Amino acid sequence: MPDPRVQTVIEHWMPRFVAQGVDVNDFLRTTARIERWEQWLEAWCEAGDTHWTLAREAEARGRSRTAGEAYGRAALCYHFAQFLWLVDPERRRAAHRRAVEALYAAHRYLDPTAERVEVPFEGARLAGNLRRPPGVERPPLVLLLPGLDSAKEEFFTWEEVFLIRGMATFSLDGPGQGEARESTTIRPDYEVAVTAALDALAGRTDLNLERVGVAGVSLGGYYALRSAAFEPRIRAVASISGPYDFGACWNGLPVLTREVFIAHAGARDETEGRRRAAELTLRGILHRVRQPALAIFGRQDRLIPWTQAEQMAAELPCGEVVIYPEGNHVCNNIPYKYRPLVADWMWEVLNAT
Repeated sequence: MPDPRVQTVIEHWMPRFVAQGVDVNDFLRTTARIERWEQWLEAWCEAGDTHWTLAREAEARGRSRTAGEAYGRAALCYHFAQFLWLVDPERRRAAHRRAVEALYAAHRYLDPTAERVEVPFEGARLAGNLRRPPGVERPPLVLLLPGLDSAKEEFFTWEEVFLIRGMATFSLDGPGQGEARESTTIRPDYEVAVTAALDALAGRTDLNLERVGVAGVSLGGYYALRSAAFEPRIRAVASISGPYDFGACWNGLPVLTREVFIAHAGARDETEGRRRAAELTLRGILHRVRQPALAIFGRQDRLIPWTQAEQMAAELPCGEVVIYPEGNHVCNNIPYKYRPLVADWMWEVLNAT
């Protein structure tokens, strides 16, 4: 019988793994042999190593598509090995580096035009992945913002939803996320990172930077709305299961989620973590979001209560709120519903003028 932490991850996040591209058989096989939370990272790294080996074998045979797909699966396994795992910081960092390496190997074969863009940021550097749709000269751009425990390495299939509709994507590791975890911490004014990213992309002739949207998942949904309130270059914003008031969610969050927030926020203990979580609120800010806004929630969300959607609906000047009765957190149990809706809506808004 798995320990409570392992069981919590299985119960809360299995749909997310599958929606992001982890093979359901890999998920069941890997989690079935994990009895203690301490074993989580090693088991998922072993799954990643299996796909890495398959990729190398395909490379040796000149099977580029197969190699790219296997590297992509490896990247997800390495990412999910460490996404909530704080047991050994050095092993966690090593798994994340492996995820970054595997995703760039996948890009070589599946999207060789993909670019890594480094963004100067307050003495540090943020990293993002830029991808463009083939055959579109100056596509609109959609910034994709991760949540508390996600990173750009998780977003390949999410990016595809926009790319096939003719939009470019820029998946950003912002403060306290992914590659930026070692040099930055979570902060309420995430818009400073979005502004820095847009400044880094300014002047490019292969993007239509007059048509920029932003979409965030989970805590990234808060970041997206907050960024739209203060960054005028954003023309459309989508928030998927983003909190209106993260501090109000604190008591209902899984222990692992609270621990990761404390670590990524640079807090000393739970008391300080709770205080910093309370700083992540849209109260008194949403009236500044004049752009078209779409907020999506699942009524079965056990992390961010869907009732926070009511507060957003009441305060967004140009907002539309969609609540799926059967949806869980980020509606990852129904990606075939929410993802096309977000991408179609974003395309229509960015091309409306």
